[in-house]
Amino acid sequence: MDSAVRVADENSGDGSQSARAARAATTAELSVILPSFNEAANIPILIGLLDEALTGIAWEAIVVDDNSPDGSTEVARTIARSDGRVRVIRRIGRRGLSGACVEGILASSAPFVAVMDADLQHDETLLPKMLAELRAGDADLVVASRKVDGGTVGEGLSRVRAFGSNIANGLAQKLLNVTLQDPMSGFFMVRRDKAEALAPKLSPQGFKILLDLVSSADGALKIKELPFTFRERQHGESKLDTLVTLDYFGLLLAKYFGDIVSVRFLMFGLVGASGLVVHLIALRMFLLGGLEFNMAQTAASFVAMTSNFLLNNQLTYRDRRLTGMGAVVGLLTFYAVCSVGVLANVGVANLIYADPAYWWIAGTAGAIMGAVWNYAASSALTWRKS
Repeated sequence: MDSAVRVADENSGDGSQSARAARAATTAELSVILPSFNEAANIPILIGLLDEALTGIAWEAIVVDDNSPDGSTEVARTIARSDGRVRVIRRIGRRGLSGACVEGILASSAPFVAVMDADLQHDETLLPKMLAELRAGDADLVVASRKVDGGTVGEGLSRVRAFGSNIANGLAQKLLNVTLQDPMSGFFMVRRDKAEALAPKLSPQGFKILLDLVSSADGALKIKELPFTFRERQHGESKLDTLVTLDYFGLLLAKYFGDIVSVRFLMFGLVGASGLVVHLIALRMFLLGGLEFNMAQTAASFVAMTSNFLLNNQLTYRDRRLTGMGAVVGLLTFYAVCSVGVLANVGVANLIYADPAYWWIAGTAGAIMGAVWNYAASSALTWRKS
């Protein structure tokens, strides 16, 4: 990384400003989209690495930052002030890797666009090879793959994440008939006109823009995969966590059913399914604690609603995430708008509940009754667009 730091430092000097200005005046053939969140330490290094790797190529970097609290936007803008090849998009009130990538692609006028992470885990030296494949006209999309011969996850993924990635790959290939060896890759290059044509079909949520792009194309893209080694993160922390699993399943289901329903609705449904499990566990505990069924069912409903609010706030509505007092008010609003659902929940469950042995049937029926209302009301009121 020392050479990269050196290049970044040299590029920030006044002596090279005229040369950079001349390069910037050339229309970019390649736009490199760099979605970022809390990558202030990595962005200067990555720009230096791109400068080395893309020598002789007219390129630009578009940093799409989700209003990072670590100052990533300002770091990128500082570089952009002395290097016209760097542009910055700051997103406020919007979150998510896929949405950032789509906005970056649509902001480009270059014939080719590459998407890569800003965390230094993707090998920038592969970019010229990817560009050569697209220039040759034999491919519309070139994917840096960890799964083809010569590719490897290296030190970039833990064993648990590598295992999960393999399962995710298998599900995508089987459910969506995706032929890619590594549909989970976040490093690829595509003809901009092809990506722009598919943009209306892409979800702004989620983390798997490549899978969304390929499945939305429905076989219309000529694809080539090149091997690469996934590098270990040098600075900062991974943005992926266990909640992203639900997000991924939401995308899979949306694409499997032909985008009939939105990813957000499916995410809300998956969270609701987890809330059903929470509801039944809480109901059983309250019944074992001696509460009368109506009271137990009511208490369990509020436990499940609290769980659903927290998960939806972190995942389903991450782009409208409530924090601080806003989260407290949001939770109270969530209780209020779901109260009609709770009344239906308890009423239906009470009608069905006749034998203690079938407590779970009554509880399930009641919980399902409130699901549709909860989604409609919470989308309109709790997480309404500001």
